[in-house]
Amino acid sequence: MGLFDFLTGVKRPDFATEKLNKSDVEEAILALNRDSAPYKITKCEDDDCDLIAEWKIVDAKWYEIFAKAGLEKTFRIKMRLDSEKLEVRAMDEEFSVEWRAGVPSLKLELSGFKGQKNEISFGSAYAFTEELKPGKVYNYRFNSSEIKNPLKNAVLNCGWVWRPVALGKL
Repeated sequence: MGLFDFLTGVKRPDFATEKLNKSDVEEAILALNRDSAPYKITKCEDDDCDLIAEWKIVDAKWYEIFAKAGLEKTFRIKMRLDSEKLEVRAMDEEFSVEWRAGVPSLKLELSGFKGQKNEISFGSAYAFTEELKPGKVYNYRFNSSEIKNPLKNAVLNCGWVWRPVALGKL
């Protein structure tokens, strides 16, 4: 354990954990994708990262849930896999969300937030139900750890270090 790991959020695997190669780590991270998860993980299309994890905010199955929650901001995690240091560096990027006729459109926040962010959003709405009685219409809870924790665990189980990046390049 590094001296400042508790301050920087760096997570290290157990010493006995087998160190896998880069392609196995990438495969383990991509294996976290599933239809029931509110996030998706894809390969990065440009050279500034290897993988991206983000909420399924534009997925038809999920955007109604996100719209009802009234999310005004969302984020994604960009990851760089470094096979020399056996670490995954991760940086969060925040976006603002505009809802037009129930459909989301994303735009990068003017402040250009990059770094590390932990966010929890929750709530519920009450209205008249189909039985014409007052009741809970929906209940939601979004927590950035729902994306981050599975990613961290996958990386640590591969024997690699999870290193959050707040400043500088990924």
